[in-house]
Amino acid sequence: MQEKKQPPQPQQINIELGEIEAEGIYSNLAIISHSQAEFVIDFTRIMPGTPKAKVHARIIMTPQHAKLLAKALEDNIFKYEQKNGEIKLDSPNNNMFQGFAGGTPKIN
Repeated sequence: MQEKKQPPQPQQINIELGEIEAEGIYSNLAIISHSQAEFVIDFTRIMPGTPKAKVHARIIMTPQHAKLLAKALEDNIFKYEQKNGEIKLDSPNNNMFQGFAGGTPKIN
């Protein structure tokens, strides 16, 4: 008599969040670049009319992890909108500041 193999149980990971990290970093501009081996996301914040911004956090990940992050964001946005309604985006034709819109800012 053969034993049934149990599917592997998901591993539980304990994540520690330090006091400084728990404060978070506000970002209204993300600059994303990539090579064959990695994706780089620089998070910054910029004020309208200010030509310069400082990168406050840089996240480097593999292409596979970048795609998993994109899927996780898509899933969370879907769940948010199911509960709270559609997230409205400003029209690209108006003059309001759009920090995650297209374009390539210069990074020093």
